[in-house]
Amino acid sequence: MTFTELLEKLPVRRSTIAYLREADTIPGYTWLEKLHGYIYGRWCYFYIGVGTGQHPLTKLARPLVWLMDKLYPLHPEEGTGMSGRFSWADSYHGKAVPLDDAVKLVQVGRDIEIRDLEHVIPYNKARDIVLRNPDHIIALDCPCRELRENPCTPIDVCLIVGEPFASFIAEHHPSKSRWITPDEAVDILRAEDERGHVHHVFFKEAMLERYYAICNCCSCCCGAMQAQRNGVQMLCSSGFLAAVDTAACVGCGLCTDYCQFSALSVADKTAHVDAEKCMGCGVCISKCPKDALSLHKAQDKPEPLKIEQLLHDASRHSTPPVH
Repeated sequence: MTFTELLEKLPVRRSTIAYLREADTIPGYTWLEKLHGYIYGRWCYFYIGVGTGQHPLTKLARPLVWLMDKLYPLHPEEGTGMSGRFSWADSYHGKAVPLDDAVKLVQVGRDIEIRDLEHVIPYNKARDIVLRNPDHIIALDCPCRELRENPCTPIDVCLIVGEPFASFIAEHHPSKSRWITPDEAVDILRAEDERGHVHHVFFKEAMLERYYAICNCCSCCCGAMQAQRNGVQMLCSSGFLAAVDTAACVGCGLCTDYCQFSALSVADKTAHVDAEKCMGCGVCISKCPKDALSLHKAQDKPEPLKIEQLLHDASRHSTPPVH
């Protein structure tokens, strides 16, 4: 009898069993990662609060932070033998996506399995898109915003997508989550885009090494964006880059007010894009009253996360069944 089978005979929440059963199907997935995933999902407000330094018990949790840094160092140091180790960002990261691509991710409508997307998700771990029951979506009160003294609102803008994650969050955080339809998820994405917030598709090793959420992020509240500013590369480019039509731009500066990555500036009455800072999120595009901004494929960035194209590519490379 396995440990998971033993738990099934005990009064353990069904969503916990479902999470462990799914984890048991992953080759080499350790009990440390299963425990890590359970702690992250069960106590996500504490976990993220400690990570961002916003939780009142942050000081008491320093031994846990120390342990996690030993397992996944924030900054593997050159010349210390650590440079070949996985970093924290390798185990937990997000990818910026424009609104249209985020919308398509919550409208998939069928189970999918796409593995090892290193060309899209440029990290050493957690780069699969595996969706079970993708129409099972939870709107969760954003832990990053929940912990801020004066957060951006609304706060129920984190989308937990598919199983076993949606049911796990719903069962363990009933007062901070609600079931929504894919259409309602689209409404949240569109409203957050209108507010100038960035859509990040999140992947985490402890969440079964795959995509599990779309967060709608602002630079003032988001812990991942805070980490990015502090040199922990938790976020990667959409694969696009903003471009300015200098003939149409009037240098009004409205785009700079909305850019969450400080990648836009105005000089000589024209907007300019800092290619190093721009994540290609597309938030600025709809904000320009002169339609002077557009997104273009960036040659030196990871490939875009376009779910329809990825499914098409996966079907082309799949091995046909032998009859």
